[in-house]
Amino acid sequence: MIKTPYLLFLGDAPDPLAAKVAQGIKDWRPENCVGQLRLDGCKADMGLADMTLAEAYEAGARTLVIGVANRGGVISPLWKDVLLSAMDHGFDLASGLHNLLSEEDDLVAKAAETGRELHDVRVPTVDYPIANGVKRTGKRVLAVGTDCSVGKMYTALALDRDMRAAGMKSTFRATGQTGILITGDGVPLDAVIADFMAGSIEWLTPDNDDDHWDVVEGQGSLFHVSFSGVTMALIHGSQPDALILCHEPTREHMRGLPGYKLPSLEAVRDTALTMAKVANPDCQVVGVSVNTQHLSDEDAKAYCAEVEARLGLPTIDPYRHGAERLVAALQAL
Repeated sequence: MIKTPYLLFLGDAPDPLAAKVAQGIKDWRPENCVGQLRLDGCKADMGLADMTLAEAYEAGARTLVIGVANRGGVISPLWKDVLLSAMDHGFDLASGLHNLLSEEDDLVAKAAETGRELHDVRVPTVDYPIANGVKRTGKRVLAVGTDCSVGKMYTALALDRDMRAAGMKSTFRATGQTGILITGDGVPLDAVIADFMAGSIEWLTPDNDDDHWDVVEGQGSLFHVSFSGVTMALIHGSQPDALILCHEPTREHMRGLPGYKLPSLEAVRDTALTMAKVANPDCQVVGVSVNTQHLSDEDAKAYCAEVEARLGLPTIDPYRHGAERLVAALQAL
């Protein structure tokens, strides 16, 4: 078990999106966040109190969570002094990076010296099966995006929250490090061996009551040449009954790929639905989730209205304005 509450370490994040792990925890589990610790030059801010290690420990924090999701998922040498000092101050460490805490000899030695715990949440702990494609009972909805980091996890969490509020049976199924740190359970999909990725999602979304919904956190994008594989595994492994399209309208290019423009929502709709119908011929696209954080409220509503008129699907920002209309679309299936 990872001890709470947390001190969120933002390191030298070059922009707010690079600290999306910290942002997700702060937005969905604010009661677990005591403060933030930033290095010089950090361009991210969670709006939490900036604290030293000593101040945060005195305030009750017991785990330093690396809240940065950099390209490649590496532990920066610039962070080492803070990570080592944190254990001297009494903190455990938790990370969702590909570069594991347990692979860093100096961190392992310090943990042994101080009696601290190293938590790598991106390490699969189950021997996942190979997918078999057998139809399962219960219902499943999956968020698919035009790009990485457009709000697929926020969409799924908002859906789960508002489905429960409407009296529906619902379970959020985490598939990435931030979701796992928020909920305490899930599959670190991008760390699963490729042959077992779809099978891990079958395992994550087992047989259930006919009126129960698994709300599956999306990953990557079918149109992102770096991370399309995890998206395909989710589509086939979850056998979704419903798809929610996710989009961030101010992007000039795919994240990390300046030579690639974002696909249209129509292209994502048609491609994702074609792939989904391989595993579930009854799958439907039921709505659009727009990440409007960089738009004014007036512009956000106007953009959503334009997309809704164009695609004929309920279109909202479920984090900003609530997910009730997407919930209603699922109830209608």
